[in-house]
Amino acid sequence: MKTELLRRGDMVAYLEEKISRMAGWSRRLAVFSAVLLIIAGLVHRYALLETVAFLCVLALVAVLATFALLLAFFAFPHVWNDGDRGGGDLTFGAVVGLAVLAPFLFYGYCAFAYPELNDISTDPEDPPALTLAAKTRSPGMNPVTPPTAEQRKLQSEKYPQVTGRRYDLPLDRTLDAVESVLSRTNWKLFGPTAAPDDESEITIEALAYTWVLAFPVDVSIRLVDEGETTYVDMRSASRYGRHDFGNNAARINQFLQDLDAEVATQSGEAPPDSN
Repeated sequence: MKTELLRRGDMVAYLEEKISRMAGWSRRLAVFSAVLLIIAGLVHRYALLETVAFLCVLALVAVLATFALLLAFFAFPHVWNDGDRGGGDLTFGAVVGLAVLAPFLFYGYCAFAYPELNDISTDPEDPPALTLAAKTRSPGMNPVTPPTAEQRKLQSEKYPQVTGRRYDLPLDRTLDAVESVLSRTNWKLFGPTAAPDDESEITIEALAYTWVLAFPVDVSIRLVDEGETTYVDMRSASRYGRHDFGNNAARINQFLQDLDAEVATQSGEAPPDSN
């Protein structure tokens, strides 16, 4: 583009307008990172992309969006002070880059707000078994291991509300209530299975997924027949990552709250909570 500056007779002087290349690249990188995030997220949600590969893509998305923001930042003085063209590009790049980075910033906050745990149970001393999960987890996943003393202490301090439930119902009716709640989830169920040589204990294993990015999580629900009452324990363990960002505790609490409501509906009165 050229702008006419002076006309004298037949002579015309022109000054070429500068276009900020950094602003243009900011827009391109921001758009590419957003498209990559959306496509990879959808492909992973429908199990067409392995989680390890998806994590690598997420790292690339974060790098691209960060560069888009940096380019917009460095382009701004040239557009504002020198009159270079590209204000729309840098604004678009900055806004889209921030939008792409918003989930990363959110989980960064959660990393500080929640304890570094990836396996939560209502009974850390004797958590419900994850027998099938232990057999099916690959070397790239978190191993299924008992919580350490430090992890048990950390959970007790940070998640004191994560406790089991005792219901004034026999085992079969409590199992019906559990299965009714499970039917309203999108979890892949395995079980129920009775404990070896012990029909007074039943375990249900399931594969759940995180809400947005569909990371796999193994869940175990244990029902123990106590005669006139039934005790329900629960465990939720992430397959990937050292940090669950509070997801497992939230999943357990929500399920048990739904179970409380289901039991109350079936029995006609709200069952008391018990440790």
